[in-house]
Amino acid sequence: MKKILLLLLLSATVISCNNTKKETEKETGKKTVSEVDNNVKTYRGEFIYTDDAAVFKGNNFIYGVTLDDKSHELAEKVSKIKKDPYDMVPVIVTGVVKPNPKAETEEVWEEVITIKDILHVSEKPAKTDIKIEEKKS
Repeated sequence: MKKILLLLLLSATVISCNNTKKETEKETGKKTVSEVDNNVKTYRGEFIYTDDAAVFKGNNFIYGVTLDDKSHELAEKVSKIKKDPYDMVPVIVTGVVKPNPKAETEEVWEEVITIKDILHVSEKPAKTDIKIEEKKS
């Protein structure tokens, strides 16, 4: 009987300690791993990178891309596939979309995506809707 009572008391103590830790993290503003992971989503679209900017375009969205190590890594992978400097390459990435803080003062994309992981890069560029060709005289 004493063993069962001791086991119940020990279980109650462990459970209450875990709850207190979670509440403390929320009160202090610290984000737990699961809360951070909830903001990361998978996106499928076309990627283009130029010297000045990068853009990620899907069927119903278009985002500027945060220029960091991951976006430069994706740009390197895409550059091997592009046939034309303005070709867009289909990719699948995980990332976090946030409002662009520069949008209030500059003419830029309203939202930017920060790429967290590169899941897939197509083996060929996307088909262009409109192709502009130079006339040779």
